[in-house]
Amino acid sequence: MPITIRKAVADDVPTMLAIMDSAVVWLNARGITAQWGTEPFSASPKLVEGFHRYVAECSPWIAEIDGVPAGTMTLAPVPGAHVPPAGEPEVFVRSLATEGRHHGRGVGSALLAHAVEETRRQGVSLLRVDCFAGGEGRLVRCYERNGFTPTETFAIDDWPGQVLARRV
Repeated sequence: MPITIRKAVADDVPTMLAIMDSAVVWLNARGITAQWGTEPFSASPKLVEGFHRYVAECSPWIAEIDGVPAGTMTLAPVPGAHVPPAGEPEVFVRSLATEGRHHGRGVGSALLAHAVEETRRQGVSLLRVDCFAGGEGRLVRCYERNGFTPTETFAIDDWPGQVLARRV
């Protein structure tokens, strides 16, 4: 089934949060609690506010399969506060997640391919992302399969992170 990607709008914040919540459930069911914890994103006023800010200030996207939301991603002109800016124009992938029922269907890869297209469209040559580096590096390898190269590492308390970059 083809994956379509559309720009998210303010009314999509509940959908984006539901995708994030579903991803947490999917991860937790596999014993992965260190990545995003165990609580739903939608239960955190701070995270809900963050997604409203994404829609207002960034470029959020929704991936759909047969019209059903299957993933989300936000593209920003700068990374979050825990990652230093690149020192050149960049597009930064934030909050990339696949809805649990659609895991393994290429949704994340389709969103990353869309991020490459959007980065080129903006005339920017650097696309970066950060991710959870624990879990034996599974997520890092996923980004590597999508053309990203690990750059620097970071930690937020005991949460290990990895920044990856891709020239487009």
